[in-house]
Amino acid sequence: MSVEQSTELAITYKVNQAITAAQFIELLSKTTLGARRPIDNLETVNAMLENSNLLITAWQGEALVGVSRSVTDFAFCCYLSDLAVDESVQSSGIGKTLVRMTKEALQPKCSLILLSAPQAVDYYPKIGFTQHNSAWVLTDIQSLK
Repeated sequence: MSVEQSTELAITYKVNQAITAAQFIELLSKTTLGARRPIDNLETVNAMLENSNLLITAWQGEALVGVSRSVTDFAFCCYLSDLAVDESVQSSGIGKTLVRMTKEALQPKCSLILLSAPQAVDYYPKIGFTQHNSAWVLTDIQSLK
């Protein structure tokens, strides 16, 4: 685990510091992402955390205020599945720092990939992401033809 300190808002960043499902759910409930995550299903949230292999967290004192949760091979691609920052501290650079630290944990040519929440589609181009127009999602096996 590595730790990075920021003087703005006294935020501490941690790499692969385990968090509980309760902490994650509490943070998600303070973001618009909470509406699109199974925060009422503890088993699923536990699985989300247990099966991620890159977790960057932002802390304000003892309070979890940001998370970048990813699944990656560290060499070719990294799927940033959750980027969440407590709405009370948004627009302070925490999200961008979480993304930067996620990218820094990867090999230089590894692509960072995500699906944006509707409320965040304008955020990602501002911090350097380029839009890819051929992403596809299959959630229901019955849809497979």
